[in-house]
Amino acid sequence: MLLAAPRGYCAGVERAVDAVERALVKHGAPVYVRKQIVHNLHVVKDLERKGAVFVEEEAEVPEGSVVVLSAHGVAPTVYDGAAERRLRVIDATCPLVTKVHLEARRFANDGRTILLIGHAGHEEVAGTTGQAPERTILVQTVEEAASVEVPDPGNVSYLTQTTLSVDETAEIVRVLRDRFPAISGPPREDICYATQNRQDAVKDIAGRADVVLVIGSRNSSNSNRLAEVARDLGARAHLVDDETEVDAAWLDGARTIGVTSGASAPEWLVERMVSFLAGLGFDDVQQVPVAEEGVRFSLPAGVREVPLRSAG
Repeated sequence: MLLAAPRGYCAGVERAVDAVERALVKHGAPVYVRKQIVHNLHVVKDLERKGAVFVEEEAEVPEGSVVVLSAHGVAPTVYDGAAERRLRVIDATCPLVTKVHLEARRFANDGRTILLIGHAGHEEVAGTTGQAPERTILVQTVEEAASVEVPDPGNVSYLTQTTLSVDETAEIVRVLRDRFPAISGPPREDICYATQNRQDAVKDIAGRADVVLVIGSRNSSNSNRLAEVARDLGARAHLVDDETEVDAAWLDGARTIGVTSGASAPEWLVERMVSFLAGLGFDDVQQVPVAEEGVRFSLPAGVREVPLRSAG
């Protein structure tokens, strides 16, 4: 068994989950969370057991209550709505997403059209688009990059969702640069370090594994990208929430299994998968490290002073 490294929680996810748990310690249940704090079924269920209540919109939160905003970021209208309801907001937006929001506002203030590379319907895209909705055009594919029309081709910028396929995004950017030579991008790439590292790690194991199991939820963009990257390299890759979703038929004839996990999947899910596969005879485990990660983000205001302990 080849175990990709790095895998699992990134700094932004760890920060967001910690924020909810510390809010529960500080305020007691219920603490409301707008959308899924991170896109992982097990994490959400665990926080629900501790007293978190997940809602779709801030309008569903009782006036004056505590609400945590998810790691994916929100549009300015959400802050306005929270203020109208006198909500006590704990903003768990990933700092790397906040960076993209600041870039969007800067480009918009300069009068530029923003081509946002991302996936329609994803919460991060909704939040970024909301920074300058009248100036933002979503580009999802190479084909859309080749056909998108803008008011002023000489006054265009691009931004990207942080959890995309590195290779696919590079191709989209190449097409945009060919069509709009004056296009400007962010000072640093928007795709986050963790997304890049996890894709590099799965590339390393995919070439040597017959089957790759990616632990992550269906609505997790970065987890889906990991499975796609492995498939592009010829591996039979499957995205699963946990070991109970593994079909034994997937492993027929396999000699080497690769295992990784998306940035919103906790390590204990990997440990359960490793134990499950060991029981099937894949008990020789080899860690395959490709990068060291030491990134840490400070906690959001409102919970920084709270010691983390069991919230119930």
